[in-house]
Amino acid sequence: MTLAGHLATIDRLRLDPFPESPVRSGLCDSGPGFHVASLARSEEFWEDDGTRRLEVEEQYEAERDALGELLAARWGAHEHVSLFSVLARSMDGEDIPEPWDVLSNHTPDLYLWRADGRWIGLGVSQWDDELPFELVLLVTEVDPP
Repeated sequence: MTLAGHLATIDRLRLDPFPESPVRSGLCDSGPGFHVASLARSEEFWEDDGTRRLEVEEQYEAERDALGELLAARWGAHEHVSLFSVLARSMDGEDIPEPWDVLSNHTPDLYLWRADGRWIGLGVSQWDDELPFELVLLVTEVDPP
């Protein structure tokens, strides 16, 4: 998808109501107070020596950065938020609200903006070394923990 396509998805999800219970539609997980969507997804890395994986990670970070510049023109500079402490707190047994709990399991950090009463976040996600990278979009009214 192009940057224009990503912007259209962001605009749509910013306006979409949040469901009362968790639902998955395509590559978007939604629930009370949030939408988490995969804007782009790479291939898997089962037979990779690490070289291709690093190239793809850099490509997804560059795409996040380019999209982040377009969003900064709308809403100003982003906050760069690490989710490491959220993951650590979750692993220590703290009850972390969704979507932050699951997101912290596969997205190490987010570019985060506050616009029209909602948080909008962009991150690069990967669940495991062999699995695809994803450009992840977060739209939520749930404050970061």
